[in-house]
Amino acid sequence: MCTEGTSILNVLKDYLLEKKLTITQFAEGSGLNPITLSNLVHGHRPISIHHLDIITMGMQKKAGIFYDQYINDYILNMRPNWRRVRPLLHRCAELEKLDCMKRIVSFLTENLMYLPMLFETAETFLALGFKDAAVLLYECVAEGERLQHSERLALCQYRLFTLGLGDDQDINLQVAHRFEPFVDRLDDADQLDALKRLADVYASLHRWEKVVNLADKMEEKAKMHPKYSLDKQPERPLIYYILYSYLLKAAVYDERSDYRQALYYTSLYSNIGESSYSEYTEDEQRVVSQFQEWSTANIYVYRLMSGEVEVLREYVDYVELRPDEIPTALYKIVQAANLYQIDIDDVLLRFQGKLDYYDQRSRLGKLNQQITKDRHACFQIELATYYLRTNRWQFGLDYILRSLQFSVKIGSEHNILRCIGLFEQYRYVASTIQQKEYKRLIREVQKCEKKADHLADRR
Repeated sequence: MCTEGTSILNVLKDYLLEKKLTITQFAEGSGLNPITLSNLVHGHRPISIHHLDIITMGMQKKAGIFYDQYINDYILNMRPNWRRVRPLLHRCAELEKLDCMKRIVSFLTENLMYLPMLFETAETFLALGFKDAAVLLYECVAEGERLQHSERLALCQYRLFTLGLGDDQDINLQVAHRFEPFVDRLDDADQLDALKRLADVYASLHRWEKVVNLADKMEEKAKMHPKYSLDKQPERPLIYYILYSYLLKAAVYDERSDYRQALYYTSLYSNIGESSYSEYTEDEQRVVSQFQEWSTANIYVYRLMSGEVEVLREYVDYVELRPDEIPTALYKIVQAANLYQIDIDDVLLRFQGKLDYYDQRSRLGKLNQQITKDRHACFQIELATYYLRTNRWQFGLDYILRSLQFSVKIGSEHNILRCIGLFEQYRYVASTIQQKEYKRLIREVQKCEKKADHLADRR
């Protein structure tokens, strides 16, 4: 029960005196029931967050301005009441008052009984798009349950992993490392999606041994369960994870220049018999069709990379009709051109409007941005190498600088080092403007390194 000394009540009473308003007059102006307001003013009942918002609006104050004091009056100095706390957390999330939320959650997590309710609230915030508020709650619940080895702890870490992923590869590596020990504690459905996301992160970071291990685990996990045997279904049909594991392993062998093995794994996600296809659901058929289309493109890639340069024209004609395949195709075509000394000027001219980065999609949705952005940085390095190899120094150096700028933006240490090494090799032919831009970008690299060191120290 609140008392006459409650600070928010004193603020309201002072306001009524200053404006020379009666309780009835203020109630009518603000939309509150006069009896309700009277009970609040005289301390006969605690103020709800709904009533506080109405009173705040009636006083023509900014929404949430009294939340800190409300926490002092009705949360910290009273026995916690979830019916009062929950709507306050929602309003804090809506108004992005995360400092207020931290105070509430810090107080509540002293009692472990509130952790399940805070977790469910975090799930609600995530669904509503309140990302920062959700992260705050997941972190608090994870800290509260760090010694419990529970599935809820693993789920919190999984949510923090997915919410923490972005353009910065340094941060992506940190959140992947932090989450990976919790994968096996998730239920089977979440494990499949988690393994896929982790594999994508490590693929974008060129950690190929990690990719193979995760792909093996994903294949094994997906094959353990017949259709619909899981109580909770993963985000995609089970067959997706099996085929995706093959695609990942083919990509790893491509990076290792073992194109025979790459073609073998490509055949595994390509050869789906017509009799089996008819037994699939509509969603499964969409998955199989997409992987078959990817396999066609990738067979061209691995044949080209293994030295069958005669497939180049056929491959170019194939991808020209599939815009979302063009970025990957151009990367591999330029890579093959550098490997086998092929002239591809006509191909670059043909696709000159497709040389910049753009998001890629398939019939299964948007492709992983960490992978596509890393591939674009690699493509620019290969393009730079192509122009330098053919003595077109200024074009080549410009593409090194573009890749370096893009790599700094996504925090790709692997590609930053490649760009620096390549520019230093050809620095003697760089123009004054190019050298000046290179020095500027090196300063940006140094800033990023300091930021990464700072983040590592904090963690």
